[in-house]
Amino acid sequence: MSRKVVRSSKFRHVFGQAVKADQCYDDIRISQMTWDSNFCTVNPRFVAMIVDASGGGAFIVLPLNKTGRIDMSYPTVCGHTGPVLDIEFCPHNDNIIASASEDCSVMVWEIPDNGLTSPLTEPVVKLDGHSKRVGTLSWHPTAHNVLMTTRRRTCTTCPCTAAKTVRRGWGTCPREAWRSTSARSPGKYAHSCFI
Repeated sequence: MSRKVVRSSKFRHVFGQAVKADQCYDDIRISQMTWDSNFCTVNPRFVAMIVDASGGGAFIVLPLNKTGRIDMSYPTVCGHTGPVLDIEFCPHNDNIIASASEDCSVMVWEIPDNGLTSPLTEPVVKLDGHSKRVGTLSWHPTAHNVLMTTRRRTCTTCPCTAAKTVRRGWGTCPREAWRSTSARSPGKYAHSCFI
């Protein structure tokens, strides 16, 4: 009496086909930072990747239709003074992206409709006041303009200046106020950050 020891798989003769070189992103210097984050994020219009940069942190934002070899002089988003640890697109607005950095700040950026034509150095909003580096970001899936920041896996409330008004996991940032004022004013903003 013989038994089959190895179960045969219906996928054993299925092979993938590699994408052509003109449909890939090539020659991008991805960051060598060892941090537990995604280094890349995508939405229906753009793809963003954290890149190596001297003198601070930067990331590159490319339109999805711009494939192939990327020139080394392609404009980057470079406003942080430390390495960028995480980036995340807003789920409600394809042009808004947030970045967290080792310089203890979070910045929210607005990408032009056609992509970057020059380096972007001024954020729409800068969240200062974190006592330690900010490691990961997460936008609220259903509420507009709500961002949560975390550091590692602990959940203690950050002594962020703007966070003192609300002690919940999420903080709100009215979109119309992003262009006019800094996020340090505790009266208009209620950011609650986890570190």
